[in-house]
Amino acid sequence: MAASPKQTVALVLASGGAKGFAHIGAIEALEESGYEITSIAGASMGALIGGIYAAGGLDKVKEWMYDLTDREVFRLVDFTLSPHALVKGNRLMDALKAIVPDCNIEDLEIPYCAVATDLKEGQEVVFRSGSLYDAIRASISIPMLFRPVEHGDMLLIDGGITNGLPLDRVVRTEGDKLVAVNLEDYEWEDDEEERQQMEGKASPFSILSRKFQKGLNALSNNYISLTYDTISILMKRNTEMALRLTPPDIYLNVSLGEYGSHDYDEAEAIAKLGREQMLEVLSKANIG
Repeated sequence: MAASPKQTVALVLASGGAKGFAHIGAIEALEESGYEITSIAGASMGALIGGIYAAGGLDKVKEWMYDLTDREVFRLVDFTLSPHALVKGNRLMDALKAIVPDCNIEDLEIPYCAVATDLKEGQEVVFRSGSLYDAIRASISIPMLFRPVEHGDMLLIDGGITNGLPLDRVVRTEGDKLVAVNLEDYEWEDDEEERQQMEGKASPFSILSRKFQKGLNALSNNYISLTYDTISILMKRNTEMALRLTPPDIYLNVSLGEYGSHDYDEAEAIAKLGREQMLEVLSKANIG
């Protein structure tokens, strides 16, 4: 007797910094449960994980990510003297390319797109062709952290600004199910005691990132702090609107507890949570 065909899935992965390692576990859960991912779209970290998966290199990259120590994460940070950002982002891209070579998006076996934001025009930019890593680098350009990317006449920053959960951009095929993985709420300032506890167990990079953010928020009404919080609210509201306009068949909003956007040395633990919670969602869903 012939085996039943797998249920196909159009997968959408949200932005969220280090919380995006949960996407690795969510993908593993889908595959373990017998689903076939036939297209993928992502923003920021969702674009990175989704792009590596579409290129067939997620297994290799995840093992590298899992083995990274806090010091190795810190060495991937190439600081810049630019007044617009802390990090260039070239070392990270070079490290990924050494594991999974660059390719053109249109040559991938799985249809894939990444979203970024044109800072000059304030518009979403969707990458469906060209260099995979150029698209990823543009999509992960978190404001005030990663240096923006010049692309033609555009200046590109994080795709989460305009479409943090690009449900309306993923390629659909007949009979597929739309699956979305979101990454909890965006973070506002913690109280002082909690922040000190987090810094006590954090990596050098996460400590630096939190101190940077603390500095931005040193004055409750300074314009940088207000801008950062405004962006966070905008991204959250844009995601809520996307969910209303294009409701997914299966929706996972990963709860990550103590882990946050800066915990880049906790890839394996965060991925485990994504896997466990996706398996739970799938066990309760009827999408076969």
